[in-house]
Amino acid sequence: MSPALFILGTISIAAHTILASIAKKCPDPGPLKNGNIHFTDLSYPNFIRFSCDPGYILQGPNTSQCLANGRWSAKLPECQPVICPLPLDCEFSVLSCHRLHPGSKSVFQDEIKFECLLPYALFGSETAVCEADGKWSALPECRCTQCPKPEGIENGYIYLLLRRAYHYKETVTYGCNPTYVLDGPAESSCEKTGQWSAKPVCRAPCAIPVKRATVLYNSQKVKVQDHIKRGIQHAESIWFFCKNKEQHCSYKVAAQCNDGNFTVPACFKEQRITSFLKTDIADLPPCDTIH
Repeated sequence: MSPALFILGTISIAAHTILASIAKKCPDPGPLKNGNIHFTDLSYPNFIRFSCDPGYILQGPNTSQCLANGRWSAKLPECQPVICPLPLDCEFSVLSCHRLHPGSKSVFQDEIKFECLLPYALFGSETAVCEADGKWSALPECRCTQCPKPEGIENGYIYLLLRRAYHYKETVTYGCNPTYVLDGPAESSCEKTGQWSAKPVCRAPCAIPVKRATVLYNSQKVKVQDHIKRGIQHAESIWFFCKNKEQHCSYKVAAQCNDGNFTVPACFKEQRITSFLKTDIADLPPCDTIH
């Protein structure tokens, strides 16, 4: 080897050694979204390793080497979420699925909501989650549910009662006989348990156990014997006038009809004999206006 070539080779090796010593460390490559970077040393010629969190798949290289020029041999990869295909039950059965997130595909931690085509009822969770293994959490079951013929209610009836079995979510409507008041929802529905939801009750009217009296009814002064001698309906109230003998004035006390039960206020005194000289208690000045 000529002296000139020997000198050039020596210079090249020395330059490479100097360059390696100067650029022996690579920059921090992270972070890796939805993943991790594993390393012990970021200096030349070490490797780093990539991994993804559960539910994510590595797209790209799984390692990268720190080169002598201070750069990494490969770009940072990506961690893409796993994809869960819609269950076959959602496409070929009475079970219907709806994505709760926008998009044409369902990925890790996305949810779908289930419904059953009527007359089937859903048993199990109404939602499922896309899990890390690319499968959905437990799917519900659709079962055909029927309810027996609905029972009637006392002092009432059922509109258009059909002589057949009733299926899930079908309803019947109740009504009450005249003077009775419906208490509760007018409709009862067939539930997935095969039972009907709560029925309403027909509440009875109340007779007024007073022959003569001036009372306040629907914000008007009326005579019991003339206007409400047939009584009042459930939950209705009338106000009786009671007398304060010391101040010679009147005050009102309410009484309400409760399913056929009615109690006249104890302070009320019925005037048995009508007299033109005797003032009706309802015509006395109100006590709250007397000072």
